[in-house]
Amino acid sequence: MDFIMSCVGFAVGLGNVWRFPYLCYKNGGGVFLIPYMLTVFIGGIPVFFLEIALGQFMKQGGVSAWNIAPLFKGLGLASMVIVFFCNTYYIMILVWGLYFLLHSFTSPLPWATCGHPWNTPNCTQDFRRTCYNRSAAQPGPPSSTSDPSAPSYLLSSTSPFNLTSAQLLFNGSCTEAEGMSSPVIEFWERKVLRLSGGLDEPGDISYHMVLCLIATWVIVYFCIWKGVKSTGKVVYFTALFPYLVLVVLLAHGVTLPGALDGIIYYLKPDWSKLGEAQVWIDAGTQIFFSYAIGLGALTALGSYNRFHNNCYQDAFVLALINSGTSFFAGFVVFSVLGFMAAEQGVDISKVAESGPGLVFIAYPKAVTLMPLAPFWAALFFFMLLVLGLDSQFVGVEGFITGIIDMLPPKSVLGNLRREVVVAICCVTCFIIDMSMVTEGGMYVFQLFDYYSASGITLLWQAFWECVVVAWVYGADRFMDDVARMIGYRPLPYMKWCWSYITPLVCVGVFLFHVVNYKPLTYNMMYTYPWWGEALGWGLALSSMLCIPVTVFYKLLRCKGSFRERWQHLNTPIWGRHHLEYLAPESEAKLLPPAGAKSTLLFESVI
Repeated sequence: MDFIMSCVGFAVGLGNVWRFPYLCYKNGGGVFLIPYMLTVFIGGIPVFFLEIALGQFMKQGGVSAWNIAPLFKGLGLASMVIVFFCNTYYIMILVWGLYFLLHSFTSPLPWATCGHPWNTPNCTQDFRRTCYNRSAAQPGPPSSTSDPSAPSYLLSSTSPFNLTSAQLLFNGSCTEAEGMSSPVIEFWERKVLRLSGGLDEPGDISYHMVLCLIATWVIVYFCIWKGVKSTGKVVYFTALFPYLVLVVLLAHGVTLPGALDGIIYYLKPDWSKLGEAQVWIDAGTQIFFSYAIGLGALTALGSYNRFHNNCYQDAFVLALINSGTSFFAGFVVFSVLGFMAAEQGVDISKVAESGPGLVFIAYPKAVTLMPLAPFWAALFFFMLLVLGLDSQFVGVEGFITGIIDMLPPKSVLGNLRREVVVAICCVTCFIIDMSMVTEGGMYVFQLFDYYSASGITLLWQAFWECVVVAWVYGADRFMDDVARMIGYRPLPYMKWCWSYITPLVCVGVFLFHVVNYKPLTYNMMYTYPWWGEALGWGLALSSMLCIPVTVFYKLLRCKGSFRERWQHLNTPIWGRHHLEYLAPESEAKLLPPAGAKSTLLFESVI
């Protein structure tokens, strides 16, 4: 049960709440569930199951688990790089959520009114009167949503940060389109972010944000420092509490005026959307991100399972929980957005947003229109904090497991206590995060979000995982290994997906985003300098190149013909627990000859 709760905590995160509902609305309402569910069964569940089963079978973390095909151990290194970057920048969303939470205990809420030191003369909170005055004179601005082909938007569980306040200024109301701005946008941009002019203008450090950053990392440290046992107990709360809050928010949301209109907008089917390629691409990218595929954390969690745990059944249960949460969250989100549209007298399409546009602008704005606004604001941001924390716990836990696996057991580093390794990791991430609490921190954050853990890197990772297991190690061979663990062979469709279908899906979506790549911009106005883009591609390639570089390095260092090198480097390195079912002739090859000095030929298993 600890494993189930940890996987729920990691895979069910902010992307389920702030991204799926918007994608469902944007891509034809209920019709979107058709490509979504199809992608779940041909892409999400097969890779999800592969990673969990691999960890459980090898009893090792995200790096050493690839001893199943040692030549491709770069897959483990790549996942470590990706999850390190994720751990580094994902926590900033929790920092902003904590900052909003601390400011939610005042009435009126600080983002509900103008007149604060951070507000400008253009600040206004009277949406309806100004909007009606303008609409009487001329038509309102057309509805605009984020560019569906933008890679960052489609490819990040914590994005889109291209969809920010400038776009909301255009979408949100007639008032903002006239050059006025709402207090919630000014609170977000001028108080929380304190945005500078660009990446080359870092500005001053926000010490309030530094304190929130320290508090968040301290919470993470003390929840994981003792290992998966302590993490498993914590995620019982962090995984289940958001569901309680979502139920409460839905019960309140459906009683608000306009809620039904919002839910209809969410589910209204548009069958013509099925013919658009973008709809299928959105479904694929959402699955790969919301299922946390390619980060190595699922492999690390699987390694703590009993060897005969039914991970096949777990994969389907977790997929149902993940996708069910996404669908349920849509009712919560759109009931509130429907109310917000009714209160402002605008169409729902002008308030239906995704990502931080929903969490830090649209929803806080909606809360200000409710009775008992501080209570609902505090409840929402506490849920946001808890929802993100369990993903952070498991991400850091997966990284720590991989690091400990790689440390030589008899070296000074290998003898370090786990608590020390966790502390070093947290402090290192904290130092990097200091660049994100400056006035130019948002530009740094978006750079990490757009490149380091983008869909391009994760799709590349998932493709090679399937290829290595199905074609290098052998799909039938791995199915036999799974049968030894759970007592029966999984459905043949798993083997077909690993061998053909899922790699083709990964390649198709990967090529789509490469072809439609656009240079990184912020706010649709600021374009990143060339050196900023170069830095971003450096972040992306730092993980992607781990796989080919490791393969070429090992082949060059090995001796013999290419065939001999390939055979030698793809011979699995078994752990002691594998001897229970290895054939006698296989054992003879692994154990030292009789009379020889007893030497273990296996890599250590934590």
